[in-house]
Amino acid sequence: MIQIGIVGCGVIGNRLADAIADHERYELAAACDLDAERVEALAADHGTDSTATTTDHEALVETDGLDAVYVGVPPLAHREVVADALAAGNHVICEKPIAADAATGRELAALEAETDRVTAVNLPFRYTPGFVRLREAVAAGEVGDPRRVELRFRFPQWPREWQDVAWLESREQGGPLREVGTHFLFGVQELFGPIETVSADVGYSGPDAYEDDVVGSFRAGGVRGTVDLLCDHDGDEENAITVVGDDASLSLTEWYRLIRDRGREGETTLVDERGDTVAALLTEFASAVDGDGGDLVSFAEATRVQEVLDAVHASEGDRVRPGTDGDSGDGDASRA
Repeated sequence: MIQIGIVGCGVIGNRLADAIADHERYELAAACDLDAERVEALAADHGTDSTATTTDHEALVETDGLDAVYVGVPPLAHREVVADALAAGNHVICEKPIAADAATGRELAALEAETDRVTAVNLPFRYTPGFVRLREAVAAGEVGDPRRVELRFRFPQWPREWQDVAWLESREQGGPLREVGTHFLFGVQELFGPIETVSADVGYSGPDAYEDDVVGSFRAGGVRGTVDLLCDHDGDEENAITVVGDDASLSLTEWYRLIRDRGREGETTLVDERGDTVAALLTEFASAVDGDGGDLVSFAEATRVQEVLDAVHASEGDRVRPGTDGDSGDGDASRA
């Protein structure tokens, strides 16, 4: 059994605890949250009599017999908790995004490169049946020559009603691009490789507050893409990625449903299965811990996504190259 501890007992931490309880390879050995009542509640609901609880992550990572740590705290705290967990000899699963900014992500990727511990970032499109089918279909030429990849986001309310945490409203570590866009930009790079250039016009809901209006474009692997995001409006929530080819289009909607030629005559649903992506992540992570490979999203891959997010915010309508290849020496992105 892999003895795992959870740092961060919010909504996502509880989902992870559910999956751990159902997985034959794991046992919840410890839990940590700054809110003592919340950590006690998670341990009572998902743990065992021997599950240790604490409000200090440094105590958790030193728990006797601990093998792995899941880091489910807000992005600004990722660097400290991940570094302490690795220093204590634990394997690490980090919640997305890898960090609040790409510079910190690169620090974590460097730590990853220096350790023999297994590390992963929870970016579930790697295991989502509909996205896996989309990736395979595009690679097999089922849409013909890809001409566009379109990302569309609509949030009538941000943060969403079930996200009862103030940090999601901040520009520093919150906002819909980090919280949701990370998944879809990762998806673009799974489909077409690294995003090479970005140009975006970003509006914000207030000083130091989250982005609520984004219109942008990018290029990845020779394919042009668009980003269209709007918050705080009348309507339904929508998150979608569409690949438009010269023969057909494929759209992943509602996080899992894959549709061919959406909105057109002959529209066909190809995949209507959510899949259990957390269980898949835990299974792949256990394989890696056993030395049997494991299909995991690395810190370096997740950092490349964060470099794109940083470039979107830095663009101000200009074309920007994400990441260090275009770095002018004092930032994560430079004008192209």
